[in-house]
Amino acid sequence: MEPGHWPSEHSDALRDYFHKGMSYAEIGRQINARFGTAYTRSAVAGRAKRLGLIVPQWMTSPALAPPLPGEPSLLSPRRVGWPSLNLPPKSAMKPAARVKLRCVGIQPRLIQLVELEPDDCRYPYGGDKDGEEITFCGHPRQPGSSYCAPHARLARRSEAALARAAGPVVLKLVSAA
Repeated sequence: MEPGHWPSEHSDALRDYFHKGMSYAEIGRQINARFGTAYTRSAVAGRAKRLGLIVPQWMTSPALAPPLPGEPSLLSPRRVGWPSLNLPPKSAMKPAARVKLRCVGIQPRLIQLVELEPDDCRYPYGGDKDGEEITFCGHPRQPGSSYCAPHARLARRSEAALARAAGPVVLKLVSAA
């Protein structure tokens, strides 16, 4: 038998077992025993879906809490399930507040990548908008780091640690480029 091809007698058996309320796994076992096939539970579920056999939602929704007095039980065919179970809370649907970016009190030299020297800070600026070029800080970098001292602290400290810092760091340009 070629994969994906179900003879009509197998499909008819699937319909009969489905209407008897059997699970897909049990339907697969019954069809395999009856016809000598090797259908998996997933194959049975896929074929049932293609045949238009749909399990009512009230049968697949688990009970998260016992029903309240006067409320129909979960197994009632009138109950369709709770449509909002998988939705996030309304507070999560609000737009997020803009994040305040951390910065240091230095004026970057805004050097292009091809102009960077081996001892220049490689802290990037720009590139946030389409077509905006990316430039780099360019101040003398700290030994053992790719960044100058203020950018090295910025990259390695939390915002709370930055707030506790002794104040803004001012870099003096030693020589003009």
